[in-house]
Amino acid sequence: MTEDLTAEEAELAAMVREFAETVVAPQSYEADRTHTLSMDVVGQMGELGLFGLPFPEELGGQGGDYMALGLAIEALARVDQSIAITLEAGVSLGAMPIFRFGNDAQKAEYLPDLLAGRALAGFGLTEPEAGSDAGATRTTARREGAEWVIDGTKQFITNSGTPITRFVTVTAVTGIREGRKEISTIIVPNGTPGFTVEAPYDKVGWRASDTHPLTFDGVRVPAENLLGEEGRGFGNFLNILDEGRIAIAALSTGAAEGCLEAAVEYAKSRTVFGSALSTRQNAQFTLARMRVRVHTARLAWHHAARLRDAGKPFAEASAIAKIVAGDAAMDNARDATQIFGGNGFMNEFPVARHYRDSKILEIGEGTTEVQLLVIARGLGLAR
Repeated sequence: MTEDLTAEEAELAAMVREFAETVVAPQSYEADRTHTLSMDVVGQMGELGLFGLPFPEELGGQGGDYMALGLAIEALARVDQSIAITLEAGVSLGAMPIFRFGNDAQKAEYLPDLLAGRALAGFGLTEPEAGSDAGATRTTARREGAEWVIDGTKQFITNSGTPITRFVTVTAVTGIREGRKEISTIIVPNGTPGFTVEAPYDKVGWRASDTHPLTFDGVRVPAENLLGEEGRGFGNFLNILDEGRIAIAALSTGAAEGCLEAAVEYAKSRTVFGSALSTRQNAQFTLARMRVRVHTARLAWHHAARLRDAGKPFAEASAIAKIVAGDAAMDNARDATQIFGGNGFMNEFPVARHYRDSKILEIGEGTTEVQLLVIARGLGLAR
């Protein structure tokens, strides 16, 4: 669907789609099988300017917006969700906090490499007992002279252990005010003594994406590594997550479309009882419903992205888009696998990988239940 896109946006979507088909797709099965993120593919994405899409040109970006980023992520996710989430996290969770809340020195030091794809960064929010629940955060950071001393653990941190990962931005309790924890964000460079990137997870899906637990044991970083105002860390990250949910919705839409396209092609070529599977009304209805889901999901994330880029309130729209698109990805993956039959259970077929990959879309960057809370608040129903 290109009716609502500018000529420049349509050109970008077509360019990334071609890159996805010619460069990303051929390596996807092997990357998934070996749990390996291709740094060559990441490097080519950087050369195309994808990591700099929503950032100003004067900072080394492409001068685009979140609509442009979403179009690129959607095109990648159609063939490989692991590569798509690498871009999404690299922008939304890696570079965007520096751009939004960093001072001039931090921007000058980190953004050029992040926006060029020469470096990646992680977003250290989730812990074994904390994620959406900020009050449960246990990682601490205390001031000792001109340094922060950090202790704690983080889990499920994307892009935290690649060969080009430069730092992780960490949320930590830095004080107590009026009986509530004050949470700040601090930049911790990879390789800092006491900072350990633990062994990667053995995941159900997104197996070519880089994801690790992290440990901080007396980690010392300069006081100037504080990102933004002290005590404002969690609130700032919530703003980042609102934007990130648009990108996840775009990713989900790409996955849903990849499942639809593969299922249509397979149904046309598969002969069942003497005729193409696509001639069976049950298969036709299944594919038609899959098409409806893709269309609806795309409308939802486009709407949220347009609101965000126009400077209008978009938190509720991004929550709606994430739910609609995440459901579309899961439902289309299930239906596509059914269309493929036994072949849909074989990992060399993309629909099998989408089936495993898509479940996280209902969990990551805010579970479906958290999105429902956001929407309920918009209705004046929740505290």
